[in-house]
Amino acid sequence: MELRSVEELMDLLYACRGVRENPGGPARGVDLHDHALQTAALLRRSRPADKELQLTGLVHPVGHLLSPTDPARRAERAADAVRPLLGARVARLVGLHPWPGAPADDDLLRLRQADEDGRAAGVDAGVLEDWRTVLELVAARTSRLGAVD
Repeated sequence: MELRSVEELMDLLYACRGVRENPGGPARGVDLHDHALQTAALLRRSRPADKELQLTGLVHPVGHLLSPTDPARRAERAADAVRPLLGARVARLVGLHPWPGAPADDDLLRLRQADEDGRAAGVDAGVLEDWRTVLELVAARTSRLGAVD
């Protein structure tokens, strides 16, 4: 699946509501929608000018919906889905994010830290609609520059 519009991505992110990261696991499994918002908000605080990194935090959980029965392929499927819309950097970070063996650059370290910190229940991180303008800006820039580096 390739996402071609901000609306398609917003629909996918809304579909994360009520989906737990580990549905059969411990009760503390995080709601993916809330987790996406919390991770993005933490990255916005730590790197306010880096919209691509913030959006990486927002979209990284979509692999759970795109590959529900194959956890090993979640990051790859999520990266493939967002590449045409959000560009190669976001796709690279989404694709490398869950793997501890990946080269640890500053972006990945910040993403992984925000991912861990963004698992708190009940933290108000705003609403998904707050991210529409940022998504549209990055998508427009990606469209102008080309999605593949």
